[in-house]
Amino acid sequence: MATTSDIEAQVPVREGEYGTRVAAVEPGGIEYIPDRERHGNPIQLFWTWMSPNMEFATVFVGVLPIAVFGGGFWPTVLGVTIGSLMGSITHAVLSTMGPRFGVPQMVEGRASFGFFGNFLPAGLSWLTASFGWFIVNSVSGTFALITLTSVVNKNAVLAFPVAFVIIVVVQVIVAFIGHNMIHSFERIIFPYLTIVFGLATIVILAQAHPGLGFNPKAPVAFGGASGAFILAVFIAFGYAIGWNPFASDYSRYLPRNSNPRAVALAAGLGVFVSCTVLEIAGAAAATISQLGNNPTPLFTNPLPVWLQVLVLLGIAVGAIAANVLNIYSGSMAFLTLGIKLAVEKRRAISALVFGAIGLGIGLLAQANVAPGTKYENFLLLITYWITPWLAVVITDFILHRGNYPEPVFYDTGWANWKGFVAMLAGIIATTPFWDQGETFFRLPLWFGSVPTNNPQLGDLSFFAGAIVAAVVYLVLYALGRPSSRTSPART
Repeated sequence: MATTSDIEAQVPVREGEYGTRVAAVEPGGIEYIPDRERHGNPIQLFWTWMSPNMEFATVFVGVLPIAVFGGGFWPTVLGVTIGSLMGSITHAVLSTMGPRFGVPQMVEGRASFGFFGNFLPAGLSWLTASFGWFIVNSVSGTFALITLTSVVNKNAVLAFPVAFVIIVVVQVIVAFIGHNMIHSFERIIFPYLTIVFGLATIVILAQAHPGLGFNPKAPVAFGGASGAFILAVFIAFGYAIGWNPFASDYSRYLPRNSNPRAVALAAGLGVFVSCTVLEIAGAAAATISQLGNNPTPLFTNPLPVWLQVLVLLGIAVGAIAANVLNIYSGSMAFLTLGIKLAVEKRRAISALVFGAIGLGIGLLAQANVAPGTKYENFLLLITYWITPWLAVVITDFILHRGNYPEPVFYDTGWANWKGFVAMLAGIIATTPFWDQGETFFRLPLWFGSVPTNNPQLGDLSFFAGAIVAAVVYLVLYALGRPSSRTSPART
């Protein structure tokens, strides 16, 4: 077995002294974290993954199946619970790779895809985090600030651009500073978010109409009760697995000897508990109020004014909590594309740049990218690439029993095109199952042909993408065992 000194001699090690300092800007980028820099406890992953989900984007996942697809309350509760559980399990598994390998999640994927083949998932992760989730959560927090000012002072409602800038600036600052600041920020806000969202959930459930059944007059109810249920499962799954490509990013600093079960449990429960509870609260809110142009009041109107104020502030803070992860991990996914920046603070600078770009896009698009417009399309869309990627990464990890020599993560000569081909095949396999409805662009005729002709099936792309990617990878693996992975890293 390779010793710590052997590993550090063969891979690029993150430069600088960082340790446990919170206010210091994290040096380096996507390099290996040496043992001397490892610190923390698995329990910190619980609040690191709880806090980012305590925001309105999570609540709205539970609203959609009822308000848009016409689903009943109890089928929706079951659907979002199943979807969140599936995404939380995979998140738990991936989180254990952080202490084991000491590298970010997208860098770990190089073992399964090869250095250049990994550009496909890394590029998609960068786009999804830095621009997709970034805008969705920023606008969600902005709506909360706007609604908050209208509740507190109806004569001085905060303008969208001002509220948006406030949200973005705060989250970019936290992400710029880096790993330790992010964990501390999520821990500090965790008690407040837990209390206010817990109280809000209790109040809303007390006023809900749990006997609500399928509504055939809902805006998109042509899939019937089964279509609404299946969509509830997969938009909840899409929301939960949206964190999967970042899993190891926040566990890679943990000591190598951290208990894998403790890591998995803390990370998995953090996602599952927060997503499930708030999505059920969203479903309950949808049985009380009608969906409007600004979706935030749907959740806050049933609350007493004092709790409205606290929850609206919580939604804004929760949006920031979510986006510091998106900005941080998006910048690392970008660097995984082989981008070489010769500055010590390359990750921090990347986070700053993409935060500024996201600010510009958000100000131009405004509410057109928020929950309540094409949000359900976005949640489904990210599953079309993440599930095939997951299938390849987990299948390869099982086949090799998690035994990857660390140099393979940085060897530019390492090629494993089996992963790239399998993931691409999985993505292609999802296309007939896409349930995207009207999109911003015209799709080829075969895209979405299954739900178009069988609306009661909803969106089953997860099954197609995951199964095809896993089977293709297994077949390619059996046809030709991969070459030795013990070549030294070439940087």
